[in-house]
Amino acid sequence: MPRFVIDEDMPRSTAAALVEEGYPVKDVRDHGYRGSGDEEIYRFAQEEEAILLTGDLGFGNILKFPLGQHFGIVVARFPNEMPPREINKRIVASLKD
Repeated sequence: MPRFVIDEDMPRSTAAALVEEGYPVKDVRDHGYRGSGDEEIYRFAQEEEAILLTGDLGFGNILKFPLGQHFGIVVARFPNEMPPREINKRIVASLKD
């Protein structure tokens, strides 16, 4: 089962929703990385051998974060007015497809 690191731009409840589905999850806010730069967040996810789940478009830069050289990066973009419950529902559903 894949492991996830949740970036601070995702809802706090996203980690709980994934844990409820049985996924091992770490939220950067709970591990001293609040306000850290992309490189530090990336390094933390790699140390955890986890997929980074973020809303930060900077992580979509394949020149800076080349495909095949990390455990995975998911850039999840949702409308600002979408409630966290719906965001989490869609994230969980996408993992089941």
